Amino acid sequence: MNSKILTLILFILNTTFQNQVKGQFVNENIPLIPEPRFIQPGKGSFVLNAATIINFNDPAISEDIRIFNDYLQKSYGFRLKTSRSNERKINQLNIFYRQELPDDNYKLVIDSSKIEISGGKNAGVFYALQSLIELLPPGIVKIIEIPCLTVEDGPRFSYRGMHLDVARHFFSVQSVKKYIDHLAQYKMNFFHWHLTDDQGWRIEIKKYPKLQETGAWRKGTLIGHFFDLPVKYDSIPYSGFYTKDEICSIVKYASERHITIIPEIEMPGHAQAALASYPEYSCTGGPFEVGKTWGVYKDVFCPKEETFVFLEGILDEVCDLFPGKYIHIGGDECPKDRWKNCEQCRKLILKENLIDENGIQQYFTNRISSYLKSKNKIAIGWDEILNDKLDSNAAIMSWKGYAGGIEAAKRGHDVVMNPYTHCYFDSYQSRDTAGKLAIGGYLPLDMVYRFEPVPEVLTANQALHIIGAQGNVWSEYITNEERLNEMVFPRICALSEVLWTPKEKRNYAGFTSRLKYHFKFLYFNKINYSNALFDVLSRTSSDTGGIINIELYSMYTGGSIFYTDNGTNPNIQSNLFNKKISVDQSISLRAALFENSQQSGKVFSKKFYVNAATGRKVSLTNLPHAEYSKGGASSLVDGYTGDLPWLPSEWLGFLGKDLEATIDLEDGRNISRISLDVLKDEAGKIFLPKQVIVKYSDDGENYTIAASIDSAQINKMKRKLVLSFPPVKTRWIKVMAQNSNGKDWLFADEIMIE
Repeated sequence: MNSKILTLILFILNTTFQNQVKGQFVNENIPLIPEPRFIQPGKGSFVLNAATIINFNDPAISEDIRIFNDYLQKSYGFRLKTSRSNERKINQLNIFYRQELPDDNYKLVIDSSKIEISGGKNAGVFYALQSLIELLPPGIVKIIEIPCLTVEDGPRFSYRGMHLDVARHFFSVQSVKKYIDHLAQYKMNFFHWHLTDDQGWRIEIKKYPKLQETGAWRKGTLIGHFFDLPVKYDSIPYSGFYTKDEICSIVKYASERHITIIPEIEMPGHAQAALASYPEYSCTGGPFEVGKTWGVYKDVFCPKEETFVFLEGILDEVCDLFPGKYIHIGGDECPKDRWKNCEQCRKLILKENLIDENGIQQYFTNRISSYLKSKNKIAIGWDEILNDKLDSNAAIMSWKGYAGGIEAAKRGHDVVMNPYTHCYFDSYQSRDTAGKLAIGGYLPLDMVYRFEPVPEVLTANQALHIIGAQGNVWSEYITNEERLNEMVFPRICALSEVLWTPKEKRNYAGFTSRLKYHFKFLYFNKINYSNALFDVLSRTSSDTGGIINIELYSMYTGGSIFYTDNGTNPNIQSNLFNKKISVDQSISLRAALFENSQQSGKVFSKKFYVNAATGRKVSLTNLPHAEYSKGGASSLVDGYTGDLPWLPSEWLGFLGKDLEATIDLEDGRNISRISLDVLKDEAGKIFLPKQVIVKYSDDGENYTIAASIDSAQINKMKRKLVLSFPPVKTRWIKVMAQNSNGKDWLFADEIMIE
């Protein structure tokens, strides 16, 4: 974040916050995230100081009070004394359990003479104290004034989670506990801890010591991005694992904050680190190395009896460490190559009457699920574990989209929604990548906020199986705590509101208004965050006659956008944006968001293209996938080239299908060059086409090939595929891009004709 911009933002936020506290809040400016179910501002404030006493009625509240006092000590240098009483006393913080309240509900009443908290006996009091922390002035002040208000609150979903992958990059015990603090602040109650993968085994297993002695070490790590060529590695040994004592410490720490940890032990795929330790549980016998690069490895667990004894021994120790009901067994991205050529696998297929090697994963999953059930645990896994014979108690995490979760809910399985389109916080959250690496894709704050976990296609009874959602943080390109926080914040704020606040009460404009104040809270608590909220973004629509309408907007709903086309006046504040900019020729714009005459974010810069195809009629032979069809065929000729990192709404996605677009130029035109924007993101199974052909026609029925390019040429061009040919005068143009193998994604955007 630019230091000058940050300093200015913090000055504005601090001044406004203090003025609001001394005066009177209005609902949208009470900086509580997630927003409560009911909130009523009052007048005046309660003064909190070292003389204030915490009065409580049940010893079980003591731990929640200790955590609150720890925050006061760290932030303001004092702790509050406590006393036991059932009386509500003046000038005190009174905290009581209320039996009639659900376990995780609370009521918070602040008036000028006292604070009263009533909470359910599980987590209600704790959540009330977290809300109280957010209301404390975020800075060193002489007087701690807390605004008067009344809050009645409770969560929408029973499962509110965040995930953290520590296999690719390891995070210390201290960092994991800080991460848990963040989850607690936003009233999350599940922490999905991804402990094993191809690149590292991070949990001590006494029965199988090689898992930590060998599996926790890799000889080096990929340098740069997974798709950078040539591939490079460093030679720095990388290691780390959590001892059982450390895990017990973290489990206790989370439990004190009313968070249940779900450990993930990957199987049958993503097992390279385990197989490097014990190669006898593979199909080939190895040898193997712990993975140095990301992606999917073909060597997986072999479904022989010895393997199940091995895995059950691991799960025995895992179950003893984690008291929660769920054990995550992975199940995603399991190649079948080794099973297909394995003699023992062929015997298993015959013995169990499986159709082929694809049935082995079903057998594998169901056997492990049954074993966990015998230990009073519930197996939970990614979409890929769903099958007809899966125990009804097993739960599903739907990451590949909504489809897996919908199908699971219809079959009666509990579902945690975390589609990568809305919940993968390892994606970029700003278009300005500033040289920082991420897995790919673009997940802005507003898209997280508008995520709805319950699909409309489900019946009321089926919808009850959507128990919540979670944000996923994969660590291939997240190497330290500072970068972790930057990727998580403020998207965790948006997700917390999706999961906690009633759907009908959510309001994005109100959220961004509160978030603006909340940034001061993050800064005061030394939490790094992205300020992409203030970025200027753009979209277009096209009119007939080759005119495009450009809209500039920001994820922050306040302030004003100014822009320049670098014409006679290059000053960025040359023009105030109002509704749209209509142009009939290509134009380059620069813009920025301003509030109170001060620039609030980075400078936006983009060129918009007007060409012979702009605004023309387009027809598609194959329709794009429903999840990647926004704007339809016309988005191919709207003058807007899809940016990187990519946003789904800017591209048309074809799953296993070819792109075949026919453009009617309406009158005969001389053309000699056509370009097509395509996308490559192998992590998302999006590949370049293997061939592109351009044809032309005078009657719309009989077409002649003008030019074509093959995969070798396409790979050199990468994103913008250009086909040049001798000038021809024609009316209809057909652009055909062939899917790489008939089963993966093909993404296309702007077609330009010159």
